[in-house]
Amino acid sequence: MDLFSSPVAAKALKHIASASMALIKESTLPAVTRDLVLLRASQINGCGYCTDAHAKDLAHVGQSATRINLVAAWRESTVFTDAERAALELAEQGTRIADGAGGVTDQAWADAAEHYDHDQLAALVAFIALINATNRFAVINRQRGGDHQPASAA
Repeated sequence: MDLFSSPVAAKALKHIASASMALIKESTLPAVTRDLVLLRASQINGCGYCTDAHAKDLAHVGQSATRINLVAAWRESTVFTDAERAALELAEQGTRIADGAGGVTDQAWADAAEHYDHDQLAALVAFIALINATNRFAVINRQRGGDHQPASAA
């Protein structure tokens, strides 16, 4: 289904995209951290379209295949900084709300707050919420991954 052919769905998707762009332009959250979080949430949600896009975007900005591949197993790897690990933990807990019944733990908040200021934490929360919404649009609509081209390569 082409969601953009529906005026109502197209408007909703445009608002999500506008919110993401505003965060990208205004936030001081490191872009790589943002993309790692977007990739991890997309993996958890089984969104092939977004997993493809965020993995390729990370590669396009010079992230190694090792780092990209190990996002799925970040706890068992040595290639992420403590700040990135805190962001990935927040993303996982924020994505798995229904699984955890308790939401995001105080420890996850404390760990993230150690590395990110108030505005960066707010951006992280917003990005986590937006990617979860985007993943659901794509998964429900059966958008498949594989064809994404990073913006400057398109």
